[in-house]
Amino acid sequence: MELRPGLALDSAVDQVSVIVTKAPAGDVDLRCGGKPLVPKGTGGASGEADAAHAMGTLIGKRYVDETGALEVLCTKPGGSSLSLGDAPLTVASAKALPSSD
Repeated sequence: MELRPGLALDSAVDQVSVIVTKAPAGDVDLRCGGKPLVPKGTGGASGEADAAHAMGTLIGKRYVDETGALEVLCTKPGGSSLSLGDAPLTVASAKALPSSD
């Protein structure tokens, strides 16, 4: 699926929802619970998550791939975890702000 910033996606196996905030060019294999995410409003949870992808997704957290080319914001949490193909996405760390001294 080709992603673009602002695109809302839902999990096909869980209640997880995300919004794409940064996307690489071309097709991306973004998954939740081991199954591809679907555009918001095109279907609800209709399957079972892969047990290897059951680490959970937290609301309000930004998830990134290892290259930093893909970033999504979780808008609805769930028990399944996000991945790019089989590679799990990680929670983005907060950027340090300069001191105000």
